[in-house]
Amino acid sequence: MSNKSISSALISVFSKDGLEPIVKKLKDLGVTIYSTGGTEKFIKDLDINVVPVEDVTSYPSILGGRVKTLHPKVFGGILNRQSHEGDAAELKDFEIPQIDLVIVDLYPFEKTVASGASNQDIIEKIDIGGISLIRAAAKNYADVICVSSVDDYAEFLGLLNSKNGETSEEDRKGFSAKAFNVSSHYDTAIFNYFNKDHRHAALKISETNGKVLRYGENPHQKGFFFGDFDAMFAKLHGKELSYNNLLDVDAAVNLILEFKNEAPTFAILKHNNACGFAQRKTIHQAYVDALAGDPVSAFGGILISNTEIDKATAEEIHKLFCEVVIAPSFSDEALEILKGKKNRILLILNDIELPKTTVRTCLNGALVQERDDKTDRTEDLKSVTKKAPSLNEIEDLIFASKICKHTKSNTIVLVKNKQLCASGTGQTSRVDALNQAIHKAQSFNFDLKGAVMASDAFFPFPDCVEIADNAGIVSVIQPGGSIKDELSINYCDANNVSMVFTGTRHFKH
Repeated sequence: MSNKSISSALISVFSKDGLEPIVKKLKDLGVTIYSTGGTEKFIKDLDINVVPVEDVTSYPSILGGRVKTLHPKVFGGILNRQSHEGDAAELKDFEIPQIDLVIVDLYPFEKTVASGASNQDIIEKIDIGGISLIRAAAKNYADVICVSSVDDYAEFLGLLNSKNGETSEEDRKGFSAKAFNVSSHYDTAIFNYFNKDHRHAALKISETNGKVLRYGENPHQKGFFFGDFDAMFAKLHGKELSYNNLLDVDAAVNLILEFKNEAPTFAILKHNNACGFAQRKTIHQAYVDALAGDPVSAFGGILISNTEIDKATAEEIHKLFCEVVIAPSFSDEALEILKGKKNRILLILNDIELPKTTVRTCLNGALVQERDDKTDRTEDLKSVTKKAPSLNEIEDLIFASKICKHTKSNTIVLVKNKQLCASGTGQTSRVDALNQAIHKAQSFNFDLKGAVMASDAFFPFPDCVEIADNAGIVSVIQPGGSIKDELSINYCDANNVSMVFTGTRHFKH
């Protein structure tokens, strides 16, 4: 199709930011402008002629503004096919004005929900007329160009200036795609608000912030991230994050949030699992002891702290090659030191709530589940052995359990004095996981005498507690629930080992 000139426009927007130069350009082009309510007043205040929609429909805005543009004379002007003789005749018969341009910016539904507004205020921010105008104009992109968001004002103004009010079919189709993206995202947000209780088993995900990554998990795979990264982090330095970086950062954030507002805690992760972890009186000592847990795996790892990173800690970190360092804040001196490696990514973790559900592809569909928000606490523990753990051992057991929750199954975590000695991760056998953890701890010269053990699931046989006991472990935390729990309990009773059940399994696949 040939280029089309804009001779008439309907403008009805929530946000007027950036609208003024568009309206002035339309005036210069001799475009007839139709409008409603606040937008009409905005245009009049610019001393630009505007035709009230009420003059076209012969109906006032009614029901407190809920109905303004919903009328055949408006939608006929948008939806008519300009090359269709019958449509042209009907427009003439019913005195319907032709509309070539629709500019709409919807009521801010998502922002209203996020603000904590009342249900009634949220309901009133469900746009009806605006969403209908968008769909109509976008459908008829053959003749009409649709600007559907304040985010597109600047691009549209550039188009007006560069083509002097003409648009190509490619231009109109491009804006149409944007419009349907806006409308589908808007409806998804509304549905998810109404379906907060998951009464309807429907999965609707819409992320409009998409980023193309260098590649996926491997260089031959394309990769993308959809989400508001800037809401979660302030990126201070370093190269672009990769697909694998983002997966590790996700694992790191989920783990460290278990220790929010606790004593200084530092974690080092590799391939989504903690390879070093410690909690101390200072963040410097926490880092030093976390690194001691596995200085080999720490190479190229993801580092995260639950408190500000200071100069002393930064000086130690700077000696290590690491991909990403995350903290709630960095001192000025620490930042200067850590910026010494140009590719090292430095992120400030903002205080933001993570999604309540997790989603992953499965077969030809998706698996959705509630987030594992259950954290084992002292009051959850049930002592099942004759010997009860000491207060210090209980602290270590809870510490180990939190790490275990965020480690790939099957997993065993060994902890002593709030320091990760080692873990066995992603094994097909719990015995293999335990043997892996013991071997690793011993290879880094950890004395496991007095250590505790956490398991993400129950022990069907007493073999694990026997192996742990022989390695020097004195206390065990596990969910319990096996029909053969007594076998493990009896072994512990016979060998002076304490064991507690949590009643909660924490598989992580």
